[in-house]
Amino acid sequence: MKPIRYLPKNTLRSLTPRPCYLSGFQRTNPRQWRSIRTQSRTPQLEDLNVNRMRANAAAHNAKRQFFLLCGAISGTIITGYFSYLFYKELRTPKKLDSGLPDKLDPFSTEAGSKRKTVIHSGDGTELVPTGNSTIPTFPRVLDLTLGAEEGREKINGVEYTLVGLGVRTVSFISIQVYMVGYYIATQDIAAIQSRLTKAINPIATTLVPNEKDELRKILLDPERGEKLWTEILQEVKPRSLFRIVPTRDTDFHHLRDGFVRAITARSQGNNSDYGDEAFGEAMKQFRSLFNRGKVPKKREMLLVRDAAGQLTITFDDGKTGIIALGSVAEERLSRLLWLNYLAGSKVASEPARKNIVEGIMEFVERPVGTVATQVV
Repeated sequence: MKPIRYLPKNTLRSLTPRPCYLSGFQRTNPRQWRSIRTQSRTPQLEDLNVNRMRANAAAHNAKRQFFLLCGAISGTIITGYFSYLFYKELRTPKKLDSGLPDKLDPFSTEAGSKRKTVIHSGDGTELVPTGNSTIPTFPRVLDLTLGAEEGREKINGVEYTLVGLGVRTVSFISIQVYMVGYYIATQDIAAIQSRLTKAINPIATTLVPNEKDELRKILLDPERGEKLWTEILQEVKPRSLFRIVPTRDTDFHHLRDGFVRAITARSQGNNSDYGDEAFGEAMKQFRSLFNRGKVPKKREMLLVRDAAGQLTITFDDGKTGIIALGSVAEERLSRLLWLNYLAGSKVASEPARKNIVEGIMEFVERPVGTVATQVV
């Protein structure tokens, strides 16, 4: 057995691994090292402020909700606007296209381009489209015959021609109440042609385009239009009627209130003409004609004015046919009721007033004594 050889002390020292000296940060004692570590992370912790992050998130969400709300409102407005334009376009009568070149097209004239198409029913009745889904057509011609009872001889057997029509609406959302059409006795159209033509050109028998424009402005002007129609009703005295057909179920009292308000509004402030006892009695008589019940939709009511200005009201109840509700002889009452549709600053139906004016334009473009074969 060989003896163990011991290495020199210096050799052993050289073979012993030396410790790895740490940096100044790592040579510190543990307590100092934790303090230094905490100090080194303080700026980052300050950036992670929970309250500030919560406030920023809340502001971002509020802004996001605001923009979403604006987008929803804008989308609703745009959709409603284009829906209105689409609805208006569907209700606008289209020009009757004959398929002929413009020079040969009988409907290419100024008045012809504004005509409504006249259609025929199965029995040959001429009908004019109204553009209303509930009351789609109005007859172009009415032959009024009420029988041989007392007071009806003046309106029996008279043929009336449609001049214009439109819808009566109420409230700011334009709730439709009834369709109304204005008819003039066919035999009296020539007298109205002459009066309207002379109002623009005393020596003319027809009006040229610029004269027609002037007449249109007068008829649409609140003051001048009311003055001209008043003269026609008092001097020319044409036999005429308004055909009223409800688009929804209503009642006589509701219709009466609308008529009475219109007459009262036009008579107020003019006691010299409408403040007498006779006019007040006529109003009471007029109200009494409507002491009835319901008026179903699509049932016809006629307000008929004869040459003397007497007002007769008829109604088709769908059972016994057309019946006369009664008459009011006072000319001033029927005149104010007619002006409620024809002229003034506020009329019962602006679409009807404008359509009536366009119907008048067709009358005055033709020689006096001729009757239009189509209705504007």
